[in-house]
Amino acid sequence: MFVSNRMTANPFTLTANATVADASEMMRTHKFRRLPIVENGKLVGIITDRDLREVSPSPATTLSIFELNYLLAKMMVKDIMKKDVLTIQEHATIEEAALLMYKNKIGGLVVVDDKHAVIGVITETDIFKTFVDVMGITQGKTTRVTIDVTDKVGILCDITSIFKEMGMNISSLVSYPLEDETYELVIRAEVQDSEALVERLATAGYPVKHITQIL
Repeated sequence: MFVSNRMTANPFTLTANATVADASEMMRTHKFRRLPIVENGKLVGIITDRDLREVSPSPATTLSIFELNYLLAKMMVKDIMKKDVLTIQEHATIEEAALLMYKNKIGGLVVVDDKHAVIGVITETDIFKTFVDVMGITQGKTTRVTIDVTDKVGILCDITSIFKEMGMNISSLVSYPLEDETYELVIRAEVQDSEALVERLATAGYPVKHITQIL
């Protein structure tokens, strides 16, 4: 799955000469946390809700509301925006986006095309939704089967063949490494007879670690 399939396309943007008050109003009205800054269609910076909080006056300030509005109206986006913006290409994979966000401890990325023009934004919420969809959690009543396996050729073929022979359709399958260098294999499927499935898998050398029905 590619970033372009999950991003918010055509996001709101501002120019560097806009005021901080404009940025704050736009983000508050449309309820988003990051705002790409562009010049001539190209990305030059970004403002986040954290940046706005850092320049906002303390509740304990002695300034009047008129003085506060005046200061915010004079402060420009270019004065507080971050210029070194992490970006990702639209044809990158969701995994690449998730890894980049994870390594840099950030909640979103600006998506750009080959000319560095802003075409979208992808956030941690989009990544989370992708995980939910890939795991098939929203597909209705299924059974979740967890099996600890070792990394060797033919495991997936062996296990999925058992499901096929028993007439059980697999809706999703994912594996990930454990600390002891084995793997946990999670399968979601339409299971008619859990006991029979567990017995068949155990006989084939793949004991089930956990099985439960997901509504």
